[in-house]
Amino acid sequence: MQFPSFIAKRIRNNEAGSFSATVSRIGVASIAIGVAVGIISFAVLIGFKKTIQEKVFLFGAHINITAFAQGNTYEEGAMNIKNPVSDALKTMPEISHWQAVAHKSGILKTPDEIKGVVLKGVGKDYDWSLFKTSLIEGRLIGSKDSSSIKYGYSSEILISRKIASQLRLKPGDEVIMYSLQDPPRPRKLTVTGIYDTQMEEFDDRLVIGDLRLVQRLNGWGADSIGTYEIYLKDFKQLDQVALELKKILPPAVYLQKVTDTFRQLFDWLYLLDKNTAVFLTLILFVACFNMISILLVMIMERTPLIGLLKTLGSPNKQIRLVFLRVGLYMVRQGLLIGNIAGLAFCWLQHQFKIIPLDPVNYNMDTVPIVFDWPTFLLINVTTIIVSALILMIPTLIITRIQPIKALLFKK
Repeated sequence: MQFPSFIAKRIRNNEAGSFSATVSRIGVASIAIGVAVGIISFAVLIGFKKTIQEKVFLFGAHINITAFAQGNTYEEGAMNIKNPVSDALKTMPEISHWQAVAHKSGILKTPDEIKGVVLKGVGKDYDWSLFKTSLIEGRLIGSKDSSSIKYGYSSEILISRKIASQLRLKPGDEVIMYSLQDPPRPRKLTVTGIYDTQMEEFDDRLVIGDLRLVQRLNGWGADSIGTYEIYLKDFKQLDQVALELKKILPPAVYLQKVTDTFRQLFDWLYLLDKNTAVFLTLILFVACFNMISILLVMIMERTPLIGLLKTLGSPNKQIRLVFLRVGLYMVRQGLLIGNIAGLAFCWLQHQFKIIPLDPVNYNMDTVPIVFDWPTFLLINVTTIIVSALILMIPTLIITRIQPIKALLFKK
């Protein structure tokens, strides 16, 4: 065993009953609290961002390319599916998936209630992977057990839980939709499933149906669509891809990024990032201040030992290394306790949803947790590096201690 390690171990073993033992426990607790709070904060922050983004991308996509329309803000004009944009989308490696959709405003009517809605028509290329997490009852449209297609389009629709509650509908019920045009064109539709995103922008009015139904209501051909929904492999490339696509947009077509469509939500997520960073910086500062104070107390209490070691010929560097290892041992204990506490809390919240949220304000009914192991590892590594650098500061006082005065320190 090396000399610094041997002396550091003896100091730790002889702490029982001393004042430094109490302050050592405080130091371990401060590191543990900081690490636990860091793990919980990032697990919740990443969970918030992932949950919100999944809900937004469910209906918003990363990029929308839409044909201009006059008068109705919820509907698009007709755009031929064969255009320079579709050719470019097939060749851009940054794009993971793109799909054609169209929207139609209308009114759902039951014998007792009516409700204004926007019918979103989707085709065979629609990606249902994100939507499956929000489906709470029934099935998706176009499933293998769906009824036969009549009049060249499917009459199946998905509605939100809010719409289902207002119209008192359940899977299997039929409802009449009147399109907002002159004259109105009624269609009898069948509810196959109910979704719940807990986002009012979607749940209040959006109905999912067949793209061919929207084409029929608008008098379009099979090669006409309203919007391209584009998903990227890496969301960080959003601005770059949007800039490239803008260069090839045909006339009467515009591009909109999801960060512009839902600017308030993304600004809120950005604010969460900043608040979390400031909060964790304060916790780390307090923990480092505590560690400096604690190590100074231990050095003061061990001043005669420092004098004895210097008298026996130990250099300042070696003695500083002794107390640095004592401090790092406290950091190691704090990391162990903090990781166990933080991960245990995250697991309990993930499994049992012990902390609820108001869906109206937060767009989710419980605090979300994501176990992002690289981030957790970064928290631990950063704590070790910062603590090691900070602990070197109080050990500088050892270089100023004179052996004779140190040996007489307690007299």
